[in-house]
Amino acid sequence: MADNIFLGCIPALMTPCTDERRPDFDALVKKGLELISLGMSAVVYCGSMGDWPLLTDEERMEGVERLVKAGVPVIVGTGAINTAKAVALAAHAAKVGAKGLMVIPRVLSRGPSITAQRNHFKAVLAAAPDLPAVIYNSPYYGFRTRADLFFDLRAAHPNLIGFKEFGGADDLRYAAEFITSQDDGVTLMVGVDTCVFHGFVNCGATGAITGIGCVLPREVLHLVALSKAAAAGDAEARIRAQELEQALAILSSFDEGPDLVLYFKHMMVLKGDPEYRLHFDADDALSPSQQGYAEAQLRLFDSWYANWSKHSGEDQKQAS
Repeated sequence: MADNIFLGCIPALMTPCTDERRPDFDALVKKGLELISLGMSAVVYCGSMGDWPLLTDEERMEGVERLVKAGVPVIVGTGAINTAKAVALAAHAAKVGAKGLMVIPRVLSRGPSITAQRNHFKAVLAAAPDLPAVIYNSPYYGFRTRADLFFDLRAAHPNLIGFKEFGGADDLRYAAEFITSQDDGVTLMVGVDTCVFHGFVNCGATGAITGIGCVLPREVLHLVALSKAAAAGDAEARIRAQELEQALAILSSFDEGPDLVLYFKHMMVLKGDPEYRLHFDADDALSPSQQGYAEAQLRLFDSWYANWSKHSGEDQKQAS
């Protein structure tokens, strides 16, 4: 498949809420357009960051369709508790003009079963055979896709062109060592914010799907650019990328925990996006101490980044 949307830096959009705790699609589209204008190559909608379990299938489809109609390149999450629903989401994505699929394992029912997951993946891939797709590998979904299953699926479904790895550094290396290095036509996406440098430099990733990039898009685009340069052998970029990733480490680490959407939405509000102040479940909220910690870490990073950019010359490089 010649078209590969899974390149560069791709934020996983969160779903903003109205006061009635329904999806605010106008705000969703506004944020998608803003992120693309800053240099993001596409967006993911209705992965974990989009709160897919809390939305109806109709709401998810409306969000995808609204983004597509606005001209935002969209990769659609297909998470579902049964295969029929995932198939319907994939077919809808193809129908309305989405650019790709993120194929999420079947959850809850027979989740650890290789046979069940093989059949699930095959059905989703077959529902949109012309859309490039990656399998989303995450231990949080209770199933790890290994090389033999991946290539068994790819042999029958050429639209399966890649792997999004959310399992962490060791799983990224496994994917590089046993999956993506076998076939130059297979791409690797970094799926956890703490592993951007490792993914690009040590594992040959071609793109990153990011949560913290919704909050700090310019800075994360900067990190991805430095990591790509480092992967090409640029010694100075290697140093700068590691410095930047280390400074981002605490904010990026929120991506690894169950409160990731709560943290990122709170920081979005701090950055001037009040549409993200509410959650679909009224009881979902950071504790006061969590809020205080996130606010202090965001202030620290913002201060550090402004100083680092000035003294390292990075601000002039970005301006040019």
